[in-house]
Amino acid sequence: MAGNSFGQLFRITTFGESHGVAIGVIIDGCPAQLNIDLDFIQSELDKRKPGQSKITTQRKESDTVQILSGVFEGKSTGTPIALLIPNEDQRSKDYGHNVDVYRPSHADYVYDAKYGIRDHRGGGRSSARETAARVAAGAIAKLFLKQQGIEIFAHVTSVGTIEAPNLESNDLSALLQIREENMVRCADPATAHEMIEFIDSVRKDGDTVGGKIGCIIKGCPAGLGEPVFDKLHADLGKAMLSINAVHGFEYGSGFAGSELRGSQHNDIPQPKAADSKVFKTTTNYAGGILGGISNGMDITFKVAFKPVATIMHNQQTINAAGEASEIKGKGRHDPCVVPRAVVIVEAMAALVLADQFLRNKASVI
Repeated sequence: MAGNSFGQLFRITTFGESHGVAIGVIIDGCPAQLNIDLDFIQSELDKRKPGQSKITTQRKESDTVQILSGVFEGKSTGTPIALLIPNEDQRSKDYGHNVDVYRPSHADYVYDAKYGIRDHRGGGRSSARETAARVAAGAIAKLFLKQQGIEIFAHVTSVGTIEAPNLESNDLSALLQIREENMVRCADPATAHEMIEFIDSVRKDGDTVGGKIGCIIKGCPAGLGEPVFDKLHADLGKAMLSINAVHGFEYGSGFAGSELRGSQHNDIPQPKAADSKVFKTTTNYAGGILGGISNGMDITFKVAFKPVATIMHNQQTINAAGEASEIKGKGRHDPCVVPRAVVIVEAMAALVLADQFLRNKASVI
């Protein structure tokens, strides 16, 4: 079905369920001769996999990726690339209590309403486990973008009401090192410590909390994005809003920009240096996108995640017959999803940019 595919020229189709045999992805449109670094793909999956720390779900999955096709002697062949990630630690019995009961704020009811059948084991296809396939595909998109000089960096900017300060750095590798030194994946160490303590306290209460992830893209050339329906920020918004638990997306100045006057919000162009391929602006309220097309400045956006819906408390709900019922949270779940979602945000951004980069090659004769 089309709802399982994303992208036009660099196109992915994911498959599999949370408690099925495996999950995976088929990538169609990856150019030939791209060096496929399996170690890099695995390192990206390791950032998303469960069981990393005390503030993530304790489900144990190695998320070991297998390349089934489309790669020969370490290079892409131009044919479809198939990646498979076996499921290893399914505990379907953890979901026996909700076979006919709808979990609050989950997709249980709407899947029944749409299909007339649903996989109650962890939500089946609606589970965030599906995003591992996207991360694997996004890793290949990152390898492609790296050849074009495009870098993507995301980190946790807030958990609940705890906000990290705005980061000012042109060295994304330095920020990446700081981010990976703490389990919450915030690039500000002091804020990271506060976030970790808070998430752990929420976990001990049997509850959950949401947060936000900020992303910056450097090196993106001007000209990516379509002028009307496939604007670059629209594609990024669709990509981010397709991630489980995402409830908000903003780019550039976002909602705060609506509080400013035009005289405050306009990004004033600076004279272009002789050795520069793009012009710069004194500010970047536009978030690197004008008229739906990249302008060569850093692309910036934020993604808001709701609290994980499964909590370790009894909750009132209904069953499939519409009768009042009660459900208790069971199983292994994240008290806060944002630490593991950082690499998912990067992956989806990479898939959008890889697709738009290839599409832009057809813009001018």
